[in-house]
Amino acid sequence: QVQLVESGGGSVQAGASLRLSCAASGYTDRNACMGWFRQVSGKEREGVAAINRGGRGTRYYADSVKGRFTISTDNSKNTLYLQMNSLKPDDTAMYYCAALGASGICGGVPPARTFAYWGQGTQVTVSS
Repeated sequence: QVQLVESGGGSVQAGASLRLSCAASGYTDRNACMGWFRQVSGKEREGVAAINRGGRGTRYYADSVKGRFTISTDNSKNTLYLQMNSLKPDDTAMYYCAALGASGICGGVPPARTFAYWGQGTQVTVSS
């Protein structure tokens, strides 16, 4: 069974930084794409960032977070990270990590429907 567990969320003021972590278990495909998504109640889940874990580790970002957020992996620990800097109130959301199956690769930030596995989410709240 694949399990993804997010941590690192919290309540911060605008301009602060947070690092989210996603610990994966039962997921041994180290070449597949993984990503971070966020969702506000009543709105569609949107892609934030994605990374191809194999090869050169190509990374992709939504325009809204480009230059502020960094996605990375520690494949030896099977852990995904999202470093979030210069946080804005608009970043407030529940953040989820997700993984593709079957060695899927990303050529951008894919839509949420393409991801097979999801974590439970971690809340990020940014106050002005």
